[in-house]
Parts: sequence; C-alpha cells; structure tokens
Amino acid sequence: MALALGSLLSALPVPAARAHSAALTDVPSLATTVVIDTTPLAGLGVPLDRIPANVQVMSGAKLRTQHHASLTDYFSDNLTSVEIHSSQGNPYQPDVDYRGFTASPLLGTPQGLSVFQDGVRINEPFGDVVNWDLLPQSAIKSVQLIPGSNPLFGLNTLGGALAIATRSGRDSPGGAAEVTGGSFGRRGVEFEQGGRHGKLDYFLTLNDERDGGWSDHNASRIRQLFGKLGYADENSSIALSLSAADNDLQGAQTIPRSFLDNFRQAYTYPDLNLNRATLFNLSGTHFFNDQVQLNANAYYRSYRNQNLSSNVNGDYGAIGPLSGRPDTVEANNAISAIDQQSYGFGLQLTLLGQLAGMPNQFVAGTSGDFANSRFSQSSQDAQFTPDRNTVGIGDYALRTDAKTHNGDIGLFMTDTLSLSDRVTLTASARYDHAQIDIADQTGRQPLLDGNHSFSRLNPALGVTFNPTPRLSAYAAYNEGMRSPTAIELACADPAAPCSLPNDFIADPALRPVIAKTVELGLRGKLGAASSWHVSVYRTALLDDIAFVSSSAAASSGYFQNVGQTRRQGVEAQLSTRSGSVGVTASYSYIAATYRTAFTERSPSNSSADANGNIVVRPGDRMPGIPDSIFKLRLDYAVTPSWHAGANLSYRSAIFARGDENNRDINGKIAGYAVVDLDTTFRATRSLTLFARVNNLFDKRYANFGSLGQNFFSGPGHTFSGNDVTNEQFVSPGAPRGIWVGLRYAWR
Repeated sequence: MALALGSLLSALPVPAARAHSAALTDVPSLATTVVIDTTPLAGLGVPLDRIPANVQVMSGAKLRTQHHASLTDYFSDNLTSVEIHSSQGNPYQPDVDYRGFTASPLLGTPQGLSVFQDGVRINEPFGDVVNWDLLPQSAIKSVQLIPGSNPLFGLNTLGGALAIATRSGRDSPGGAAEVTGGSFGRRGVEFEQGGRHGKLDYFLTLNDERDGGWSDHNASRIRQLFGKLGYADENSSIALSLSAADNDLQGAQTIPRSFLDNFRQAYTYPDLNLNRATLFNLSGTHFFNDQVQLNANAYYRSYRNQNLSSNVNGDYGAIGPLSGRPDTVEANNAISAIDQQSYGFGLQLTLLGQLAGMPNQFVAGTSGDFANSRFSQSSQDAQFTPDRNTVGIGDYALRTDAKTHNGDIGLFMTDTLSLSDRVTLTASARYDHAQIDIADQTGRQPLLDGNHSFSRLNPALGVTFNPTPRLSAYAAYNEGMRSPTAIELACADPAAPCSLPNDFIADPALRPVIAKTVELGLRGKLGAASSWHVSVYRTALLDDIAFVSSSAAASSGYFQNVGQTRRQGVEAQLSTRSGSVGVTASYSYIAATYRTAFTERSPSNSSADANGNIVVRPGDRMPGIPDSIFKLRLDYAVTPSWHAGANLSYRSAIFARGDENNRDINGKIAGYAVVDLDTTFRATRSLTLFARVNNLFDKRYANFGSLGQNFFSGPGHTFSGNDVTNEQFVSPGAPRGIWVGLRYAWR
C-alpha cells in the first residue's frame, strides 16, 4: 500500500505514527511525502525518497477515472515497463509482463512476479498463476509496483511484486451505483457502500458484468464481491475481509496467420475456464508504545478451477505401434479440475528509534503459506465440425489424478538507517523454506510421487542520496528465489513429455531459479508541477526454467533448467501539469536474452534441423518481450465538471514462442500503437456520466505469437490432417470498442 503521510496519520491516529514521522522524515525530502510499505503486510512504511527502487504507485480513485474494463488494462496503459499479452484470447485473463517477467493465469507459464492483496499472496499455490479476474476494481484503494528481486516479498519475486490494498469504510464513506454498456454486448452493474460508526466501519462492493466477446467464442461473465468490517481505537485496529468471485471465461486461442482473413474466428473451440474463489483475511495492527508496532494477519482461501479445452490430435496420421494403422482421430477434448484450499499467516514487528545516534527503523517478521490441491484431468476423442467445433466420439477417460501439498515458511528482516540528513542505508534479508509434495491417486503413475524442498537466504542492500529536497539518487542490489511449481516438477522428464496445461507424468528434480538484480536511478521534481525519474537495471537469472517443446505441438514437451537468462534495460518517466492540462510520458527499453546455449525441439521453426531441433545461443532474444515500450497520457479538464483523457501506447516488435533462436523465416510479430479515449462529465453533485473508446483508429495488430502446425488448410479452413503447414500463430488485438455509463453516488 502507498499513501500520503497525512492519510497514514489519519488511519493510525496514535503517537507512534508521529514518532515515525520524526524519526525518518526529519530530513529534506520531496515536496509531497509518499510512504511506501516495504513488506507485504502494511506497516508504517518508509518515505519514497528513502526507497532504493523505482516504485510505481497508483490510487484506486485514479484507476476508476479512466473506466477500464479490467485492472490489467490500466496497467498496460499507465505503468512504465508493463505490457499485456492475450495468449488465452480472453480480455480478463491476459499475461502481465513487467521488465520481461510474467504474471499469467495460464498453467505452465514461467512466473516471475508476486502479487499480494492486503498482505495475502494471491499467486495460486498450484502453478503460481495469477487470476486477474478475481478481485473487483471497485475494491482497490491503491496498488504499488515494486521492482527487482526484493526478498521481503518472498518466493517468485524475480522481477518485481505488486501489492494491492483494499478500501474500508473509514476511507470510503458513502455509496454509489453504476451501470455500463456498449460494444461486444458488454453490460455491467456495480454497487458499493461504506460507512463509519464510532470505532466500527464497513465497506461492501459487488459487480456483475457480461461480455459477449469481440471475437467468436470468447464471451465472459464476471461476478465479484468484496466486503470488509473493521474496528479501530487509539492503539489498535482489526479488520475482517471477504473476497469472492464466480466467473465464466471463454478463450479463443491463437490463430494461424492464414486465418487473418477473419481475425475474429477461433482456431478450435470450445475453450472454457470456470473460476470460483473465496478469501477470508483477518488483519490487525497494535501500537505498544511510540516506538513499537505489531502487524499480523491470518487467511483462508478456497479456489476451484474447471477447464474445458479443445485440441488437435498431434498424432493424426501417425502409424499406431500396436494397430499398425494410421491414427484417424482428429481431435480430443480435455477437462481438468483444480480444487485448492490454502491458508497462512503473517507476523511483523516494527521498532523505531536511534542506532548510534541516527534515526532507524527495524522490521522483522515471519510468514507461512500452505495449500492442499487436487488436480484431475480426463480426455475424450473427438472429431471436428466444419467450423472447428470438437464433438466427442467416446467417453472421457481419466488420465491424471494427483494431490499436491505446498508449504512455505519465511523469516525476514529489514533495517532503514538514516546515516545523515542526505544518506539512507537499507539492508534486508529473507530466509525461505519451501516444500512441495506430489502424490498420484490413480495407482498408475508412481513416477509422480515425490517430495521436494528448497531453501535459501536472499539478501538485499540499498542506499539513497538526497542532495536537495528535489533530487534523489539510489543504488540497490537484491536477490530472490522461485522454487519449481508442482506442474513443472510433474512435467520435467524428457522421456515422458506432457501436454499443457493438463498432463502430469513424472517429477524429476528441478533446481530453483535464483534472481540477482542491480538497479541505479534518479528521481526528482521540476518546479511545483513536474516530476521525473530514470533508472537502469539488470536482472540475471540462474537456472532459469523454460518449457521445451518435444513435438510439433507447441504445448507438448517438458520443463527444464536452461542455464542463465538476463533482463536489463532503461526506463524513464516525466509527468507535468500546466493549468487544465496534464501530461505523463514514459519510455522503457528492455533487452531480454538467453545467456546459456541449449537445444530445444521446435519443428515448426523454419531453421530447425532434420530432427526438428533448434540451438538457442547466448544473446538470442527471448520471445514475447518488446525492446521498446512508449506510453503517453493526456488529461484535460475542459470545465470543472468535464474531464477528458487519452492514452497512446506503443510496443515494438516481438519474436514468437518457438523462435527462441530468432531465426524463423516468419520474422518478428510487428510492433503497434493504439490510442484510447475516456471522458467523464459530472452532471450533478450525485450523477456522473462517462464514456470510453478503446483502439480509436481500429488498428489491426497482434500482441502475442507462437510457432505451430496448422491442421486446417482445407476449404473454409476445414480440417486437413494430411496437409499440415507450419505457420506463425498470433493473438489479434481487440478492434475498436465504445462504452458509456452512468454513476449515481450518495453520502
């Protein structure tokens, strides 16, 4: 959570907050003091100009003024070095990339970002995936994006961490009702109500949204609820929150370039995800005296995912080893289910005072995260209709049934010492011990059974230098760890490749991924209305894990450690305002490369050898990550009641997955620029009208691609299993969309 210091004092009206202000903000600082929580649990925090990192902060209020359909769309338009990929073909389930690291809802995607909601890690224990569709935007108070391998945020923080804080009745009194409708059959209703009665407060928000989808077979139904009850007195506060979601999400997959005569069509269908989740989180804060604060939380979360996917039979036409006849089954349907119960706790102690006569803040804590998961998967032979619907021709057969247990215990500390009026030193460390157990439940896959443990002490060190109140410089080094997920461990045998995201086969050991990040930066203010920052960084990953294809089907293969990879780059941002016009511009350059040579199977790559293999060499660019990202945001207050805004977003070209050696004849997927508009008109004190236009110029583009085999070269893109072509598959971006809405608020 990040907030103005005044808001912190209002929320925690106790002497200790004033002591903290005196201890760590008694030196010159930027004109507006922003306090950053440096741990997942919200505490007293540290002023931004004492943080040795380019932390980005956004408020929930600002998020809601742009009227995006999803939180991730806001990230894509506004946060430096962030972009999204539509690899699943559903607007509520994108991959979010930051500095070349990913937080994705797709099982098997190497995850590199950790995501927290009020101190609860919401990367799913099974696969570390992030389901962006589970939290309503109307519940968000603030979001901060912390870069680097910050060890305080625990496992999976290789490239950064997202910390989401939710609203309460103390900061959001009153209520509102909102309706929205427009393109692609999207219509939604939203309600919120908050209030405070003495020491008690409450907040509730819920929404129901239907979206017909801009392409064929990618409709969505989003139902989300968030509620919080709180109590606060002079020394203590406690809150119990509930997050719940019940969502139906269809995806359209990537399509071959030969399908772009109608970019709305699906390659095959159906593909359906049903996400159900409930999270209870109990959190509290207590000040023992002016120098000692205790924070704690405990949570329980239930999650169920059901997936139905349609697939081409990659063995079509192959001679059966037993029958001696060619395989004539065109397709298969796969259904899978994940049932997961997770629970955990966090405990954090903050001590304020003096160390050798210098202002000092020391934080120590522990956390535990545990989960029991059950994964089952069944498949069914199927045939294609002329429009590529898969129709089952047999019964479903159980292929995988496994139980997994995840456990992680972490111990951490961080110390922030003001060496002088201008120099602050921060030293941190975290020890994590992770345990992953896998047990086959069918009795037919004993190779699945296994117990794996991973432990490491990860350090961090940073320094900030503030020569003037308007200029801050920093340098930092930090390390983080990602333990292999259960799905990676269960699909790591080259002799027994699996099909993502549905198969478990065996569980050879994989080494954990270690991240080491160096960052240098400057930030400051120009005049009263302009701020800027620039930073350079390098993150090296040791024993990085990648999915290596084992056949022409890009989803069939296994996970392996592929040595070292590296992300390095430069990012810069400038924000300014003159009268009624505000401008924010950012640019980031990212060089994401492999640093260790390895061989992988990619038979759809035109440069593959006779065995379908390619050699990835040091210096080859990683697929899916653009070199350059440029963003421009314009805000214009036309009148005191009428506000208009525009976003320009540019991404440079990317390589497709399967082209890790950067030598496929198809070349890169072209870069693109998109312009979005939004406007808000306050008709009365209570009634607000708003509108949004995405992709104003109806640009045709793709933001993700992979190499694969096209089995539909027949007339009208019908099945042609005996005439398969190697093609570049892409995820087309959404065409122009227009939405309008109104909001009625009351106090």
